[in-house]
Amino acid sequence: MLAVRMSALVVAAVLAFPPSLAASPAPGFPNIPYATWTDDEPSYRLYPGDDIDVSVPSAPELNKTVTVQPDGRISLPLIGPRMAADRTPAELERELAAAYAPLLLRPRVEVSVRAQPLKVFVGGEVGKPGVYDMPGDIDSLRAVIDAGGFLPTSKRSDVVIVRRGRDGRPMMRTVNLTKLDGGPGGDLVPLRRFDIVYVPKTGLAKVDDFMTQIRGALPIQFSYALGNTVAY
Repeated sequence: MLAVRMSALVVAAVLAFPPSLAASPAPGFPNIPYATWTDDEPSYRLYPGDDIDVSVPSAPELNKTVTVQPDGRISLPLIGPRMAADRTPAELERELAAAYAPLLLRPRVEVSVRAQPLKVFVGGEVGKPGVYDMPGDIDSLRAVIDAGGFLPTSKRSDVVIVRRGRDGRPMMRTVNLTKLDGGPGGDLVPLRRFDIVYVPKTGLAKVDDFMTQIRGALPIQFSYALGNTVAY
């Protein structure tokens, strides 16, 4: 139920921007405060579905490999369920250490994230919209190709990319994918995990069409697109 509700909200958030944007971040969406685009790599934040190794050096019997559940929590010996989603590994280490402090003399905790696929959502005017696990490093054009390629109605010069920024707010930019070889005028943009790639239609937006294509398709991992209105 949570995932379905969140998916509907994410769709509404992504639909708030127009289909034809300048290459710079779009200004003035008061309900979704898009951050200024930056290529800096933010600290990784945990998402439902992540597998993590939790180790307690002073009490190895408490070591455990856990999966972040759909509600964002993990379950650990002695301290029970704890919120992990939207925390960095370092933040989670501190929170777990504080939880173990009344029980252990040396409550230091180490958290490491197991390798995860590069999961992105590709929607709009592509052959097969949906969530894709991409192999290794991949750019925006390859993601569109893997999603069935451009439809004849696509506007390749204004492909929208939404990404979670350093402070958790979504960043948005448009890229020009008319140059298929990445030459002058093209902008392939390497993707990161949980990026959203949206290929708009030529001419005026067809918001209802886009909503029909992806309603219910975005899992909770993409909920960052709601900006700061979502908290676990």
